[in-house]
Amino acid sequence: MAEFTIGTRGSPLALWQANTVAARLRAALGLGEADVVLSVIKTSGDAIQDRALSQAGGKGLFTKEIDEAQLDGRAEIAVHSAKDLPTTLPEGLVVAGYLEREDVRDALISRNGGGLADLPQGAVVGTASLRRAALIRRLRPDLRTTLLRGNVETRLRKVHEGEVDATLLALAGLKRLGYADRASALLSEADFPPAVGQGAIAITTRADDSRALAAVRRIAHEPTRIALEAERAFLKVLDGSCRTPIAGHAVVNGSTLDFRGMVLREDGSEVFEERRSGAHDQADALGAEAGRAVLAKLPAGVLPH
Repeated sequence: MAEFTIGTRGSPLALWQANTVAARLRAALGLGEADVVLSVIKTSGDAIQDRALSQAGGKGLFTKEIDEAQLDGRAEIAVHSAKDLPTTLPEGLVVAGYLEREDVRDALISRNGGGLADLPQGAVVGTASLRRAALIRRLRPDLRTTLLRGNVETRLRKVHEGEVDATLLALAGLKRLGYADRASALLSEADFPPAVGQGAIAITTRADDSRALAAVRRIAHEPTRIALEAERAFLKVLDGSCRTPIAGHAVVNGSTLDFRGMVLREDGSEVFEERRSGAHDQADALGAEAGRAVLAKLPAGVLPH
């Protein structure tokens, strides 16, 4: 019997993330290859490819079946892209820690090279993210956006084959899979703030599994936890889901946490933004406070009911 079974999705990026966590656990705990194993679990989000997740139930679609495997004892640990985690985990599960965050920026992949400004008038940009679509429309109202689902490799191929003129992907995922050179341009955090959790790998366990919790703590990165605490608190106040264009990014600078949060209209015509700074131990409160301040600014109809 393995010491730990890790539940994961089966995409190349998900497997890279899960294998990285497994290798770090083995190294930290002095375990062998067979002591930490992966269990590949197909999720509802993987099965749905014909429509946006916002129309099918939101973020939990990428975690539901893996959550169930943890709760019924088939996996002690699960590894997720932090931006895929719902704002509230099922009762009995907790985020035990995060690996050190990668670059949070979005990358543009264009058939003709160059940045957003270089795309021809009326070019079609494929994305499944309401945040990315709204930010594109904010910066280039002439561009058209269309739904583009699939893993990293699938979306790169669809650009190469001309199905769309360009797409946007997290630079973190491109770097992890060795595709960073496919980026035509990197979009600045100032103009194109990331999704909550972008670039971070989250590790969940059962709340009552002290052995798994202790193991994850051995490899967890504390500054990333602090940053994500603020970002997820912001999202929770807004009841953020895949149905709302929301950006949120926290940075740990020494003893200070700097947070920026944003909600956009889907057409990019209006932006509602707040910034907060404070001490590390106020991360949750800072994010929540920024969320309430944005909420107070929002006209009716910006957030879905």
